[in-house]
Amino acid sequence: MINLEINGKKISVPEGSTIMDAAKQNNIYIPNLCYLEGVHKFGSCRLCVVEVEGARNLQAACMVPVREGMVVKTNTAKVRKARKVLYELLLSDHPKDCLSCERNQSCELQEIGNLLGVNEARFEGEHSAGLEEISPSITRDMSKCILCRRCITACNEIQGVGVLNAQNRGFKTVIGPAMDLPLNSVNCSYCGQCTVVCPVGALQETDAIEKVWEAINDPQKRVVVQVAPAIRAAIGEEFGLEPGTLVTGKLVTALRELGFDDVFDTNFAADLTIIEEGTEFLTRVKNALTGGTATLPMITSCSPGWIKYIEHTFPEELDHLSTCKSPHTMLGAVAKSYYAEKINVDPKDMYVVSIMPCTAKKFEIIRPEMQNNGVPNVDAVLTTRELARMVKEAGIDFVNLPDSTFDNPLGLSSGAADIFGVTGGVMEAALRTVYELVTGRELPFDKLHVTPIVGLERIKTADLLIENPLEEYKFLDGVTIKVAVTSGLKGAKILLDQVAKGESPYHFIEVMGCPGGCISGGGQPRPTTPEIRQKRLEAIYKEDEGKELRKSHENEYIKKLYDEFLKEPNGHLSHELLHTHYTKRGKYNEYLA
Repeated sequence: MINLEINGKKISVPEGSTIMDAAKQNNIYIPNLCYLEGVHKFGSCRLCVVEVEGARNLQAACMVPVREGMVVKTNTAKVRKARKVLYELLLSDHPKDCLSCERNQSCELQEIGNLLGVNEARFEGEHSAGLEEISPSITRDMSKCILCRRCITACNEIQGVGVLNAQNRGFKTVIGPAMDLPLNSVNCSYCGQCTVVCPVGALQETDAIEKVWEAINDPQKRVVVQVAPAIRAAIGEEFGLEPGTLVTGKLVTALRELGFDDVFDTNFAADLTIIEEGTEFLTRVKNALTGGTATLPMITSCSPGWIKYIEHTFPEELDHLSTCKSPHTMLGAVAKSYYAEKINVDPKDMYVVSIMPCTAKKFEIIRPEMQNNGVPNVDAVLTTRELARMVKEAGIDFVNLPDSTFDNPLGLSSGAADIFGVTGGVMEAALRTVYELVTGRELPFDKLHVTPIVGLERIKTADLLIENPLEEYKFLDGVTIKVAVTSGLKGAKILLDQVAKGESPYHFIEVMGCPGGCISGGGQPRPTTPEIRQKRLEAIYKEDEGKELRKSHENEYIKKLYDEFLKEPNGHLSHELLHTHYTKRGKYNEYLA
């Protein structure tokens, strides 16, 4: 432990801590902009400067390690004056269009200005028109970039994709892909983690709000909306509720008040995914164990950011992917076929909107594979943040809304579907069903949770021994099924390197593109700290455990869908509507929509 003094207060902190760490651990706030605890520190904004006894100049608290006997002052006249000047210099090169900026009143630069008491900018720099680029998922406005480099850390260190870096030097520095290439021409996964950490309006999701309002107001359109599982544990934060507050019922009511005709649950299609994906997995394992041809390990296909990543980075391993579409595109396909037929509506007159925690799904819906008979499965994707803006724009008092329930036949879901929102959830949901179908018994874990794969670690593994299976699955008797789970693309690379070398010991792998899974998606409320991520995770498991129906294969409306329409899992119609194929892109291929 290191002993030091901050503002006259004697404290002890672990060796290796910075001044910023020491202050935070002792409830002393130091303003900062480019710093993210445990994620990113660069010292570029300098707003965290403090006085250190014996030092000639003010020191950046986020960069300077503590030392024995150090004396620090964080709030002297010299420090306050320096911070104001530094802030004004930052502001001198920044657009002053706050009222029209999407980040107005949720902008860290704006918040720091209020905190420092800066009411006007005394300096006027040379404003750059910047690069404004609109890709299917992410919009970049480099005129607003403050060069904090948080996005670089998210892209390189957290996700391991490496698309964003500082290009050029000095006043000509710009953050982006090499050679000023647009995002849609490089190997960007569209995961959106850069939009979560950006403190200003330089990086954000590509807006679909006006398009959705237009559809809602079109009397010729039947507008269907669906909600992903991670939304219900996060959107409350946009209305001042504690992270992890479950607002499922209020969310449904809000969507009805916005004017949507049908409010369905993506969780229904998550249950459907388990039936299709579980059948596919058992078929592959049977073929592998009985002398047939099969590609193992099978890898999940729910996360479109992950799918785009493997298409760019491991294009030769695409056969390992499940052929299942993601749940929201499955639901769109079912809504525009099964449901449209039930209510006698032309699929071309149906408009499906997905409320997702994800920016990559905005790209996913324009893939040519995600349509049937020339009609897109999903017409628009709104992030959690975009839906919150719509609710506020409509004057809806979200916090005081009464609860209501999803519409059927595409609104009932099991608890297994809820946990699709967290890392490990898809695998656990699949194992709940597959194990019971194979053995006739429930999964032998407490509360059905496969404990080794629960949590936020980057890579988790589990073994499941199959003993005394039902007669038709005797080929599995005594087989230990090995599974792995990862979230974040850096973890995906570790597991895919094993697959590419032929060294993977696993039968089944779950990959989620964002760290922690969909609860940390690129479209979720800011910030997403480890503490907030944990609270969202706990809420998702609480939603699962609070349901009487907790296994996908027991969903009565799923059974009805097969009886009335699909007939059998992995059958001809299922493959036509619910399954897909993938594109070998390569790292620097031109954008393929």
